[in-house]
Amino acid sequence: MFGRQTRASLLWIRILRFTHQHNRLTNEFLQPFGLTSAQFDILMQIASYEPLTQRELAEKVTVSQGGVSRMLARLEKEGWIQRELKWKTKTISLTEKGWNKITEAYEPLLKYQTSLFDDCLTREEQKQLLTYMSRLQKHSEKKLRQGHHKLQL
Repeated sequence: MFGRQTRASLLWIRILRFTHQHNRLTNEFLQPFGLTSAQFDILMQIASYEPLTQRELAEKVTVSQGGVSRMLARLEKEGWIQRELKWKTKTISLTEKGWNKITEAYEPLLKYQTSLFDDCLTREEQKQLLTYMSRLQKHSEKKLRQGHHKLQL
């Protein structure tokens, strides 16, 4: 019954498995910095777009709205972010300690991520993969905006 798979379903499964494995590797790499890949992603998004609201942040990361809320509480407890009420809007920005944490981890993580791809893909293959993944991401974003994520049989 479930033995038949399409090329698209195999691609989807490979992408899911790669993402899971890559997140595990990244989490192991970031452990000495006291970070997870999800925390690093959130800190980088805040660094890139600060000040921003929790809703704006949730749209940019791979963590659910509830997950973002819990993670922000942890990051605030660590002293890496600050939340500030401006008029009726609560914004999020990095503290000096948060900037130091990102600065400490950024270059080593960049080198590590680069090595993971350089070890198995040529520059041309990386370029092609980036093109394909960008196209898929834009297509998915378009579908989400159009409401195509709802079950359509």
